Amino acid sequence: MATIPQDYEERVYAGVLGKIIGVYLGRPFEGWPYDSIIKELGEIKYYVHEQLNKPLIVTDDDISGTFTFLRAMPDYGNTLSLTPAQIGRTWLNYLIEHQTVLWWGGMGNSTEHTAYLRLKAGIDAPRSGSIQLNGQVVAEQIGAQIFIDGWAMIAPGDPALATDLARRAASVSHDGEAIYGAQVLAAMEAQAFVESDIDRLLDVGLSFIPADSLIRRLIDDLREWHQKYVNWQDAFAQIVANYGYDKYGGNCHMIPNHALIILSLLYGEDNFAKTLSIVNTAGWDTDCNSGNVGCLMGIKNGLAGLEAGPDLRGPVADRMYIPTADGGRTVTDALAEAYAVAQIGRALAQDPAPLPKGGARFGFSLPGAVQGWLPDDSVDAKGTTWVENVAGHGTDGGRSLAIHYHALADGRYSRVMRETYPTFGKDQPYKVIASPTLYSGQTLKAQLAADDQNGQPVKARLLVRAFGADDALFAVYSPSTLLQPGQAATLEWRVEVPAGCPIAWVGLELAATPETPGTRADGTVYLDWVDWSGAPDLALDKPAHNGRRWLEAWVQACSTVSPDWEHTYRLIQNEGVGLLIQGTREWRDYAVRARCTPHLAQSFGIAARVQGLRRYYALRLTTGGKAQLVRELDGTSVLAEAPYAWELYQPYALELRVAGNQLTGSIGGQVVLQAQDDSLLDSGAIALVVEEGRVGYDDVEVRPL
Repeated sequence: MATIPQDYEERVYAGVLGKIIGVYLGRPFEGWPYDSIIKELGEIKYYVHEQLNKPLIVTDDDISGTFTFLRAMPDYGNTLSLTPAQIGRTWLNYLIEHQTVLWWGGMGNSTEHTAYLRLKAGIDAPRSGSIQLNGQVVAEQIGAQIFIDGWAMIAPGDPALATDLARRAASVSHDGEAIYGAQVLAAMEAQAFVESDIDRLLDVGLSFIPADSLIRRLIDDLREWHQKYVNWQDAFAQIVANYGYDKYGGNCHMIPNHALIILSLLYGEDNFAKTLSIVNTAGWDTDCNSGNVGCLMGIKNGLAGLEAGPDLRGPVADRMYIPTADGGRTVTDALAEAYAVAQIGRALAQDPAPLPKGGARFGFSLPGAVQGWLPDDSVDAKGTTWVENVAGHGTDGGRSLAIHYHALADGRYSRVMRETYPTFGKDQPYKVIASPTLYSGQTLKAQLAADDQNGQPVKARLLVRAFGADDALFAVYSPSTLLQPGQAATLEWRVEVPAGCPIAWVGLELAATPETPGTRADGTVYLDWVDWSGAPDLALDKPAHNGRRWLEAWVQACSTVSPDWEHTYRLIQNEGVGLLIQGTREWRDYAVRARCTPHLAQSFGIAARVQGLRRYYALRLTTGGKAQLVRELDGTSVLAEAPYAWELYQPYALELRVAGNQLTGSIGGQVVLQAQDDSLLDSGAIALVVEEGRVGYDDVEVRPL
């Protein structure tokens, strides 16, 4: 592999930001033709979501697929021997059919859904996405291109590796020209870490695909038209005439949209905003094309390039969602995902680097990063609080988040908040599947310092907001800490909220002190990092209050789940194994407990260290009268088993303890099974498990050891 660039993390961060900015720009009018865009919106030079009454920060397959499928690398040990079949199994692990990431348009209609059904039927990649199996039209749609950016960003300066990885990943669902288009983009993005000239990047991209390919002919034509026509609209007319939607079948073919990407790069004058304006104004699959272009331009020109023009970065504030079966990672941000990508790239290059600030969840370690921390509008509607990323004031000498407050007196508070569980409604283009990221019983910490120019002391305290009665949010606060000017402090608080109240926000509140009566304090507090750790300590039974968010906090990967008059959770699975999952990948050592009442089932039980649908440990009771400890990881492995006679309609109190590599299963308070396992399953969420039947669950708990 090529040498890791000195500014690697920053360039990856710019690429991730470029990707999500591009998607958010193009998403509100996805699928519109050029004429409709010009008539209704004009040239796209800024976000238009408000004009169309749509949200800015959305769930979108371009973002979710890009950063989900790349998880195959760490899940399989960050090895260059990763195979298409393993990437395909990653699809099966993280995708919940009809719910997450993909457009579930059906066999022969949606390329990705078609490939998913092949994988589900036991057909491994690359055959799952082949022309031979699915036909040329289905296999050459756009999806190979839109999910490819992550594979390029883990191969900085190494286009040969990037195109190889792109082929492996794209072949899960695509074939033919779709793979060639993906390889061109992957090569260009990888080379963009070390090369800035668009023409030279195009030459690199073309060097990896067949000379007689349609993608090659298309790019050659566009370069010729670029020499002939001054205005991009004239070259666009040639695309419509020669490579338009009317000439390529399916719902969203690769060829026309790849042409628009190349068009915008040639005419964008090396300017991030102008390049995105062209690709979005041209129309067709705007969010997909804009996301690819944004990523390439972000990598190539870095963070400074994102700032050259209108403020496209500020409204986004790093926010993004990746809804998958790993619901504890749905709420995320561009900086966190950039570091996750860069860690893979460094592992492949055998050039490890520790995460800044000890890997704190929020570290604000690169220029401009706010990681979704914004003033609380309910408190700061008059703009008395604002935030910015600044150099210095970090314990490691690095960057921090400056929280500026104005006129802080007379009972007024300054408050900044970060979402930890989605609070928006049903106006998202793709379904939102999520679990909270912060739980009762965990320890929340924050490092902060008051500016020595503040002049007045300030009180600081942590808080969380959780869903309570009628799904209304309520707040719980930590004790206050008094900060003198120039003083630093670490706030530490064991979070406790009532059962059945998922935590949706975490925040920091600043207040004037009794020492400043009648004054109007202005000042700045620097937030160095925020993190939380430890196993949760909570019951997950139905709360006494009304509302649904307590139930929606579970990731439903089973046929039906609902409370009923008999049980807190009634799980039904019609075929195969179903799971009801909650928690995060960070949970390591803990005990999960539940009282299980089988009404009909092939097997049932509880799971720990759940990392998706096909990666977990489980304690289960099976037909044939057995208790088993099993590992799900590319198939089922029975780690321990013993005879255990169980009956329908009888309750069984199950407990599964995971501590290091030790697993202990108990029934009715008695240890019945023990095992040791050294696989990659060292952390993860919990789940209730049922195979082909109906099981009632009560008294569900997660407790620290």
